[in-house]
Amino acid sequence: MIDNTQESKAKKQSLSQPEAKVKKHLKLSEINYRRNKESDYTEKIAELDRNFDYSRDRDCYWSEPEFSILYGTPLYQAASRSQKIALNHLFWAGGYNLTAASETNTVLYNQITGSVFYSISDYETLCHTLDVESSQERYHIHAFRNIGNTTEINLLGEVLFGNPLTGNESQVIQKGLVGRLSPGPLRQLFGLNWGSTPFLASQYYALRFIANMLLKLTEHPRSQYFKKLEKKGEFIPAPAAVAHYHFLDESFHTTTSQLIAQDLYKDFPKPTAYEKFMANLSIYMMQLTILNGLSAGAVASFSPDKLFVMPLVYKILQTPLFGMSAQEALYWIEKCFCHEHEGLHLNLKYHDRLLSDLCKFFDKLDYTWPINREMRVMADGASINKTIQSNTKFFHKFSRSIFYKSR
Repeated sequence: MIDNTQESKAKKQSLSQPEAKVKKHLKLSEINYRRNKESDYTEKIAELDRNFDYSRDRDCYWSEPEFSILYGTPLYQAASRSQKIALNHLFWAGGYNLTAASETNTVLYNQITGSVFYSISDYETLCHTLDVESSQERYHIHAFRNIGNTTEINLLGEVLFGNPLTGNESQVIQKGLVGRLSPGPLRQLFGLNWGSTPFLASQYYALRFIANMLLKLTEHPRSQYFKKLEKKGEFIPAPAAVAHYHFLDESFHTTTSQLIAQDLYKDFPKPTAYEKFMANLSIYMMQLTILNGLSAGAVASFSPDKLFVMPLVYKILQTPLFGMSAQEALYWIEKCFCHEHEGLHLNLKYHDRLLSDLCKFFDKLDYTWPINREMRVMADGASINKTIQSNTKFFHKFSRSIFYKSR
């Protein structure tokens, strides 16, 4: 048995790595922190947010057309040009409402995990980095919600994506990605764990990296779209600029996630059996809740459509934008979600790209179960046939519920 002084000394030694390696981590953290502090992307987002006027941007695409709700479906093919542009805008509004909710999660968990790192010497810069990121997230959240809600009101006459009072599907969006990780008690347990030990605090950033990469699937092409318009000297709608500057801001945040999740955790004591179990359980649950399928109605969405895409599209079709009756809306829902189409094949390509990136990332973590290292749950969800079968089953249940409500 050792006394407290010896125990403290042993703990400090166990937290140490070879000096050169520790300095490398600190150097990377310092460079990332400095570059983020010197950038003005958040300020540009805030200015675009303050000056947003939907009437100026309503007649043009905010990204490439494939980033539109229902892209590649029979309804999209039949839609007018103005309706296609509206679906492009609504994809922005819906996607960034989900991002806003996820970044709300980020602010909370940055604080929780940062308190763990703060208690360890030599990680002050990393803690400052997390504080800066949290401050930036608040500006991002406001911009996304302001632009998204304004867009919905102009197109639909009401807020659907950003209003949790409109239905269960909107409540799912407002939980964010990590918020959908598991039922309440288990999610709270994850939160407690991330604030308990250096290893588990570091492991949270593996989940944050998944969210970063999922967003990058759409934001990198959005940034390229911005650059294309800029190079041609063409009009750049404010939401396209917001997406571009957010992509640049998020590049710093993604670096933070990768640095902590892949390298920093090795500075700390080897994880216990419990820590390994909880770390792997959280990754598995992330696969199970947000990466376990394909959407037939939204590119770069890999959750079952029954969670929010299909019910929200049903509501959108009955707004003034399309003016459909309940029966007409159900007819098109069945056509778009229960049959093979171009949009599903496009989404499969995005799925495979993300799967490849995540497998490379998790292969470098030495504590992962094979099902997580190889992202097997996500890989199993890459099936157009399974998507159609699942959507068809839910559609029959959904349409019956609509029928009974209308009686």
